[in-house]
Amino acid sequence: MNKLLKIFICLFVIFSLPLCAQTEEEVGLQSIPDSVPSVIDSLYREDQFYVGLTFNLISNKPDAISQSGFSGGLHAGFTRDFPLNKRRNIAIAVGLGWSLNSYSQNLFIGEDEAGESIFRELTNDIDYSTNRFSTQLIEAPLEFRWRTSTAETYKFWRIYTGLRFGYIYHFKSNFVQPGNQVVQTEVPELDRFRMGATFTFGFNTFNFHLYYSLNSLFPDAQLNGETIDVSVFRAGLMFYIL
Repeated sequence: MNKLLKIFICLFVIFSLPLCAQTEEEVGLQSIPDSVPSVIDSLYREDQFYVGLTFNLISNKPDAISQSGFSGGLHAGFTRDFPLNKRRNIAIAVGLGWSLNSYSQNLFIGEDEAGESIFRELTNDIDYSTNRFSTQLIEAPLEFRWRTSTAETYKFWRIYTGLRFGYIYHFKSNFVQPGNQVVQTEVPELDRFRMGATFTFGFNTFNFHLYYSLNSLFPDAQLNGETIDVSVFRAGLMFYIL
């Protein structure tokens, strides 16, 4: 009888051990959280990559000059965001970007036999299909930034204002008429160094962007005895990433 009791006790202990182990394992699994807790970056930065689309206007132009067709621009770049306060919603930003712009208008740009630049109005009696000039620039934006952002929100209001410095590394004027094409890339009267004021405001993805040039494109050029003191105004949308 004692022998049977001992055997029964041994079997009970042997079969009970896996049950206890399983219970402990279940308790351990229940203590593991279902998801990894999110980490809030208290040192966050905002809007460090940008892409923009603009409609380009020529301002301060002589009465003889007018725009026709579509004139647009494509802009992209990187800015380094430097927050100024603890909440990090006030900041300055400096960066580097690229800009492509085209302007359709009736100002013919060419050169004479001596290599001197020619600026001439294209009147209605001249038959032509295309007259535009385009620019490609390397730009350096400098911005003062205010926004309603926090470390947890990705949708916020923003107001950015500042200056944008640039250099035109490629210029092309293209005139096309039946049986004739004039392409001009070297224009001594062109001021390749650019400076403009910028203003951007919006919410989340869509932001309105304004740019106004502070110096003339052709400060040394003349048309009919009048200085071609034209500037550039751009208006469009700016999209920010990260």
